[in-house]
Amino acid sequence: MSAVCHPADLSDWRQLLAVIWDFLSLSLFSLGGGNTLLAEYHHLSVGQYCWLTDSQFADIYAIAEAAPGPSSMIVGLLGMGAAWREGPGWALLSGVAAEAAILLPSTLLMVAAALGWNRFKDSPWRIAFERGMGPITLGILFAVGLKILQTADHGPLAYGVSVLVCVLMLRTRISPLWFMAVAGVLGGLGWINR
Repeated sequence: MSAVCHPADLSDWRQLLAVIWDFLSLSLFSLGGGNTLLAEYHHLSVGQYCWLTDSQFADIYAIAEAAPGPSSMIVGLLGMGAAWREGPGWALLSGVAAEAAILLPSTLLMVAAALGWNRFKDSPWRIAFERGMGPITLGILFAVGLKILQTADHGPLAYGVSVLVCVLMLRTRISPLWFMAVAGVLGGLGWINR
């Protein structure tokens, strides 16, 4: 029997500070982009703090990816979703605090690294680091893709469409907008549901 999850109350300042601390500590691991931490965002917002359901998380992810801007925009939306029960003011405060917490440490670290990176241009450590980061980032992004499939797809047709789109994206030059349009039509007709 699984435990019932109760949403964290963010009108309590200690709880809000704990959430900000979680995003601050995650920030240093988001150097490959905001999507590299998507599985952890899902764990925090759906599993640990119970702010959102799987369906709401998938919707927030879709909004963050569809909107222009950085992929870390999802953190601000998660922060807003986390505190929405406390009212729009708390939601806005929580969203801004979460976004600042995820962006500030990693940005400062990247500025410091960029300023000193050229000093090591011939170092074997730099070359090894740069070569090693590619496969690590691809592995993380693959795990993110699987998490989105688990969160958003329900049913054989939805999984089939996801696999077909993945294959077509890798093998053709068809614009992703066409895939989004077809998926929207399939969803609108009720053939694919979450």
